[in-house]
Amino acid sequence: MKTSPWRVFAALCLLAVAGVVIAFVATAMSTDSVGNRDFVQYWAVGQELVHGVNPYDRAISLEYERRGGLTGDIPYVQRNPPLTFFLNLPFGFVSARTGMVLWLVLLIASLMVSVRMLWILNGRPDDRLHLLSYVFAPVLACLMAGQVGILLLLGVVLFLFLRNSHPYLAGAGLLLCSIKPHLFVPFGLVLLAWSLHKKEYRILAGAAAAVAASCGLSFCVDPHAWSQYFRMVRAAGIQDEFIPTWSIVFRVLVDRNAVWLQAVPQVLASVWALWYFWTRRKIWNWMDQGLLVLLVSEACAPYAWFTDEVMLLPAVLAGIYRAANSGRSLVPYGIVAAVALVEVMTQVKLIGPLYMWTVPAWLAWYLYATWSKDATPAPQ
Repeated sequence: MKTSPWRVFAALCLLAVAGVVIAFVATAMSTDSVGNRDFVQYWAVGQELVHGVNPYDRAISLEYERRGGLTGDIPYVQRNPPLTFFLNLPFGFVSARTGMVLWLVLLIASLMVSVRMLWILNGRPDDRLHLLSYVFAPVLACLMAGQVGILLLLGVVLFLFLRNSHPYLAGAGLLLCSIKPHLFVPFGLVLLAWSLHKKEYRILAGAAAAVAASCGLSFCVDPHAWSQYFRMVRAAGIQDEFIPTWSIVFRVLVDRNAVWLQAVPQVLASVWALWYFWTRRKIWNWMDQGLLVLLVSEACAPYAWFTDEVMLLPAVLAGIYRAANSGRSLVPYGIVAAVALVEVMTQVKLIGPLYMWTVPAWLAWYLYATWSKDATPAPQ
């Protein structure tokens, strides 16, 4: 029997991912490796919460991160809001090396669950195209850095997968998006408008309950967490950093000192998203129009990192399936994905400008792959 080329490619993808995972686990057993990955900040915050100190204090963060293996003098101060303490707290009871392995297991499990649900959402096709998710460049970047982006993906996919069958759980799953809420503003506004229009209050109730529970936990472990967080935001000097985001480029070109300019693209994107939803509210489909809004939300965020682009996997994979089903070439995606993968594997610095092209590329890919009236799926 002739072996399908997609089965061969799927096997190669799995082998590549297995190699990355094995290498990552091996290096995770080294304290120096833990200290020089983004994970050390999550572990340090857990330790700080358990010991009752300010998790947003720069000097304290440096002290605890050095205990986790940090070798430099610049700490990874966590900028996520106190809503995320439920992720940090368990690491307060384990060593940095143990925490690193547990974190990797969580990320891999979240990725596998997300890819499985996306395969189901796309109709359980017989091919193995969904396995391309495992070599999606932002996914590997997250695994190599120990970054949190894969949990953003899980939050989005849980909403897409559960919104019809278990709306309360779909809303609760959105708590994971609160890790970096600035990435989801247009998407969140459309979600709110859609829920009110459809009278689907159960999703909003699930989200509100999850946020309330998370806030309650953060208050219990650190009653002053929110005031400490806002103090850190004011003193962090984010406006002086170059983050490879088009919103920051826009601000620098117009007026470097006018920080508010970074929010202009997001405000415009939010207005567009609400208009886009309202003009299509009768045929709205989260696996179609909703994914375009997700892409625009990331593209117009006030600041973002390449690892955050993992949350775009539902749109990228949907584009792959739509292109394959309509007979469009997958070569454009292959070129974009291969270049991004080369940048990750050659360890191009995430803080440099060489990743600024990727979000526009994913957006262009989705528009190319779905630009067909005949390919529009039925409203959901």
